[in-house]
Amino acid sequence: MTVADERLDAEWLRGWCEHTEAALAKLMRSFQARYGFVPGTNVVVLATEQSHQATDALVELTPIPSDLTTMYWVIEQVTLSDVENGYFVHPASLVADHFREYGAVQIDGEESGVVFAGDGGGHLFALAGSGRVWRSSTASWFDQFDLAAASLQEFFEGLSRQISGQL
Repeated sequence: MTVADERLDAEWLRGWCEHTEAALAKLMRSFQARYGFVPGTNVVVLATEQSHQATDALVELTPIPSDLTTMYWVIEQVTLSDVENGYFVHPASLVADHFREYGAVQIDGEESGVVFAGDGGGHLFALAGSGRVWRSSTASWFDQFDLAAASLQEFFEGLSRQISGQL
Protein backbone atom coordinates (compact mmCIF):
# COMPACT_ATOMS: atom_id res chain seq x y z
CA MET A 1 0.00 0.00 0.00
CA THR A 2 1.01 3.55 -0.55
CA VAL A 3 0.33 6.65 1.42
CA ALA A 4 -1.12 9.72 -0.19
CA ASP A 5 2.16 11.65 -0.21
CA GLU A 6 3.89 8.98 -2.33
CA ARG A 7 3.38 9.43 -6.04
CA LEU A 8 2.15 6.78 -8.47
CA ASP A 9 5.07 5.05 -10.15
CA ALA A 10 4.68 4.46 -13.92
CA GLU A 11 6.70 1.22 -13.77
CA TRP A 12 4.47 -0.12 -10.99
CA LEU A 13 1.44 0.75 -13.09
CA ARG A 14 2.87 -1.02 -16.16
CA GLY A 15 3.33 -4.12 -13.99
CA TRP A 16 -0.26 -3.76 -12.79
CA CYS A 17 -1.42 -3.68 -16.42
CA GLU A 18 0.46 -6.90 -17.25
CA HIS A 19 -0.81 -8.68 -14.14
CA THR A 20 -4.37 -7.47 -14.75
CA GLU A 21 -4.40 -8.50 -18.41
CA ALA A 22 -3.26 -12.03 -17.40
CA ALA A 23 -5.88 -12.25 -14.63
CA LEU A 24 -8.62 -11.01 -16.98
CA ALA A 25 -7.63 -13.57 -19.64
CA LYS A 26 -7.93 -16.32 -17.02
CA LEU A 27 -11.27 -14.97 -15.80
CA MET A 28 -12.68 -14.71 -19.34
CA ARG A 29 -11.74 -18.32 -20.19
CA SER A 30 -14.05 -19.64 -17.47
CA PHE A 31 -16.53 -16.79 -17.25
CA GLN A 32 -19.44 -18.17 -19.30
CA ALA A 33 -19.26 -21.62 -17.70
CA ARG A 34 -19.13 -20.08 -14.22
CA TYR A 35 -21.72 -17.31 -14.58
CA GLY A 36 -23.97 -18.61 -17.37
CA PHE A 37 -23.67 -15.69 -19.76
CA VAL A 38 -21.17 -14.27 -22.23
CA PRO A 39 -18.91 -11.65 -20.63
CA GLY A 40 -18.92 -8.04 -21.72
CA THR A 41 -15.80 -5.99 -22.35
CA ASN A 42 -13.04 -6.42 -19.79
CA VAL A 43 -9.84 -4.76 -20.94
CA VAL A 44 -6.96 -2.49 -20.01
CA VAL A 45 -6.16 -0.17 -22.93
CA LEU A 46 -2.61 1.13 -22.90
CA ALA A 47 -1.90 4.76 -23.70
CA THR A 48 -1.24 5.82 -27.28
CA GLU A 49 0.07 9.00 -28.86
CA GLN A 50 -3.54 10.11 -29.35
CA SER A 51 -4.39 9.50 -25.68
CA HIS A 52 -1.21 11.38 -24.67
CA GLN A 53 -2.51 14.36 -26.64
CA ALA A 54 -5.84 14.08 -24.80
CA THR A 55 -3.93 14.00 -21.49
CA ASP A 56 -2.01 17.14 -22.49
CA ALA A 57 -5.32 18.85 -23.32
CA LEU A 58 -6.75 17.80 -19.94
CA VAL A 59 -3.70 19.20 -18.13
CA GLU A 60 -4.13 22.50 -20.01
CA LEU A 61 -7.83 22.59 -19.03
CA THR A 62 -7.37 22.05 -15.31
CA PRO A 63 -4.57 21.44 -12.86
CA ILE A 64 -5.04 17.69 -12.40
CA PRO A 65 -3.26 15.68 -9.70
CA SER A 66 0.12 14.44 -10.93
CA ASP A 67 -0.86 10.79 -10.31
CA LEU A 68 -3.65 11.18 -12.85
CA THR A 69 -1.15 12.47 -15.41
CA THR A 70 1.12 9.50 -14.68
CA MET A 71 -1.81 7.11 -15.01
CA TYR A 72 -2.85 8.55 -18.37
CA TRP A 73 0.70 8.29 -19.73
CA VAL A 74 0.48 4.52 -19.11
CA ILE A 75 -3.23 3.70 -19.42
CA GLU A 76 -5.77 5.17 -21.81
CA GLN A 77 -8.74 3.52 -20.12
CA VAL A 78 -9.88 0.46 -18.18
CA THR A 79 -13.17 -1.31 -18.79
CA LEU A 80 -14.11 -4.04 -16.32
CA SER A 81 -17.75 -4.69 -17.21
CA ASP A 82 -17.92 -8.01 -15.38
CA VAL A 83 -15.89 -7.31 -12.26
CA GLU A 84 -18.39 -6.83 -9.43
CA ASN A 85 -20.89 -4.23 -10.71
CA GLY A 86 -18.33 -2.99 -13.23
CA TYR A 87 -15.49 -0.47 -13.06
CA PHE A 88 -14.61 2.03 -15.73
CA VAL A 89 -11.52 4.26 -15.74
CA HIS A 90 -12.43 6.92 -18.26
CA PRO A 91 -10.12 8.12 -21.03
CA ALA A 92 -8.64 11.59 -20.55
CA SER A 93 -10.81 12.98 -23.35
CA LEU A 94 -13.99 11.98 -21.48
CA VAL A 95 -12.61 13.34 -18.20
CA ALA A 96 -12.03 16.66 -19.98
CA ASP A 97 -15.57 16.65 -21.41
CA HIS A 98 -17.02 15.94 -17.97
CA PHE A 99 -14.83 18.63 -16.40
CA ARG A 100 -16.08 21.19 -18.92
CA GLU A 101 -19.66 20.20 -18.15
CA TYR A 102 -19.56 19.69 -14.37
CA GLY A 103 -16.27 21.14 -13.12
CA ALA A 104 -14.34 19.70 -10.22
CA VAL A 105 -16.23 17.82 -7.52
CA GLN A 106 -16.32 19.30 -4.06
CA ILE A 107 -15.31 17.00 -1.23
CA ASP A 108 -15.95 17.99 2.39
CA GLY A 109 -12.71 18.79 4.19
CA GLU A 110 -10.61 18.02 1.12
CA GLU A 111 -9.23 19.68 -1.97
CA SER A 112 -11.58 19.47 -4.95
CA GLY A 113 -11.30 16.37 -7.08
CA VAL A 114 -11.31 15.37 -10.73
CA VAL A 115 -13.68 12.54 -11.65
CA PHE A 116 -11.72 9.89 -13.55
CA ALA A 117 -13.77 6.70 -13.17
CA GLY A 118 -17.15 5.22 -12.34
CA ASP A 119 -18.76 1.93 -11.50
CA GLY A 120 -21.71 0.06 -12.96
CA GLY A 121 -24.00 1.60 -10.34
CA GLY A 122 -23.29 5.13 -11.54
CA HIS A 123 -21.03 6.03 -8.61
CA LEU A 124 -18.12 8.28 -9.49
CA PHE A 125 -14.48 8.11 -8.43
CA ALA A 126 -12.54 11.34 -8.06
CA LEU A 127 -8.87 11.95 -7.39
CA ALA A 128 -8.24 14.92 -5.12
CA GLY A 129 -5.12 17.05 -5.06
CA SER A 130 -4.09 15.21 -1.89
CA GLY A 131 -3.74 12.01 -3.93
CA ARG A 132 -6.69 10.33 -2.23
CA VAL A 133 -9.48 8.66 -4.22
CA TRP A 134 -13.08 9.44 -3.32
CA ARG A 135 -16.30 7.63 -4.32
CA SER A 136 -19.63 9.38 -4.62
CA SER A 137 -22.24 8.10 -2.17
CA THR A 138 -24.87 8.29 -4.92
CA ALA A 139 -24.82 8.44 -8.71
CA SER A 140 -24.28 12.20 -8.60
CA TRP A 141 -21.57 14.78 -9.21
CA PHE A 142 -22.97 16.97 -6.45
CA ASP A 143 -23.61 14.66 -3.49
CA GLN A 144 -21.26 13.51 -0.77
CA PHE A 145 -18.00 11.73 -1.61
CA ASP A 146 -16.55 9.13 0.76
CA LEU A 147 -12.93 8.01 0.95
CA ALA A 148 -12.37 5.00 -1.33
CA ALA A 149 -8.57 4.65 -1.30
CA ALA A 150 -5.59 6.46 0.23
CA SER A 151 -3.95 6.69 -3.21
CA LEU A 152 -4.42 5.85 -6.85
CA GLN A 153 -2.12 2.85 -6.40
CA GLU A 154 -4.35 1.57 -3.60
CA PHE A 155 -7.38 2.07 -5.90
CA PHE A 156 -5.75 -0.10 -8.59
CA GLU A 157 -4.71 -2.69 -5.99
CA GLY A 158 -8.38 -2.87 -4.98
CA LEU A 159 -9.39 -3.51 -8.58
CA SER A 160 -6.86 -6.37 -8.67
CA ARG A 161 -8.41 -7.89 -5.55
CA GLN A 162 -11.87 -7.63 -7.14
CA ILE A 163 -10.65 -9.46 -10.26
CA SER A 164 -8.84 -12.12 -8.22
CA GLY A 165 -11.95 -12.64 -6.11
CA GLN A 166 -13.84 -13.73 -9.21
CA LEU A 167 -11.22 -16.25 -10.40
